[in-house]
Amino acid sequence: MKKKILFICGSMNQTTQMHQISGCLTDYDHYFSPFFSDGILGAASERGLLEFTIMGRKRSERTLDYLRLHECKLDIGGLGYDYDLVVTCTDLIVPRHIRRKKIVLVQEGMTEPETVLYHLARNFQWIPRWIAGTSTTGLSDVYEKFCVASEGYRELFINKGVNPTKIVVTSIPNFDNCEQYLQNDFQYRDYVLVCTSDNRETFIYENRIKNIRKYLEMAEGSQLMFKLHPNENAERAIREIGQYAPESLVFSEGRTEEMIANSRMLIAQFSSTIFVGSALNKVVHCGLPSDLLKALTPLQNKSAARNIAEVCRQVIDG
Repeated sequence: MKKKILFICGSMNQTTQMHQISGCLTDYDHYFSPFFSDGILGAASERGLLEFTIMGRKRSERTLDYLRLHECKLDIGGLGYDYDLVVTCTDLIVPRHIRRKKIVLVQEGMTEPETVLYHLARNFQWIPRWIAGTSTTGLSDVYEKFCVASEGYRELFINKGVNPTKIVVTSIPNFDNCEQYLQNDFQYRDYVLVCTSDNRETFIYENRIKNIRKYLEMAEGSQLMFKLHPNENAERAIREIGQYAPESLVFSEGRTEEMIANSRMLIAQFSSTIFVGSALNKVVHCGLPSDLLKALTPLQNKSAARNIAEVCRQVIDG
């Protein structure tokens, strides 16, 4: 009988990462679930109170649509089988029944900056890690191995207190072969691209009007293009851009990576999109110094899913 692996999904980035990894583990039995929790957060999710997170119904339905399209076997909530391994892209929330399994954690993308909430969550166990966002990724220590994007990230996680023996530098799917995005049929080129954030949807302050004016100055007369965050209130964002930057192009759908590939400059905040720009040697304006961004950029080894699958084999069979 084949050993069973549960892949816990979330955002479309996380979901496609899990799917790619599973494709390199064909000798095991795979099951997939949208992201879930137990306890208070699980109850809040069921009542529709967490729509701004990966536990929201909208994101869960997008995940399920993708998994059904690709004929993936489902076990929503991960209670259907006694799994030999669980693979997940976040350890900010780990349900009790998952903690009892062998876990491989995969870095999903960019981690958020360390704010006062990070230091509170790191130093006081009664404060939940999720309150500080992805800045606390890796701090649960409930996993067997932690697959990360680059040597730069390995050092960053070690400095946060992650056990060095558990970290494996594999690169991460969706960001390990950015040159592929140069071959595309997107009709625009040589523009300044702004990838917006969902700060306001996640209750983080952002003065969008001030930012739009700043982006216009940075573009210095070049065509300005906005790619809206998938979790953003698109109607509001389009209205604001239309009022303060009416000559700009705005997209709420489409391949962000291809838009980055065709741009001459990328403007973003703490978003994984900056990795694509960095890997393609674009001018990137973000919240990081350029040398640190280069150090953190995922390895362009074109083999992240295979590398992570090999780590999974070592954990499940070792």
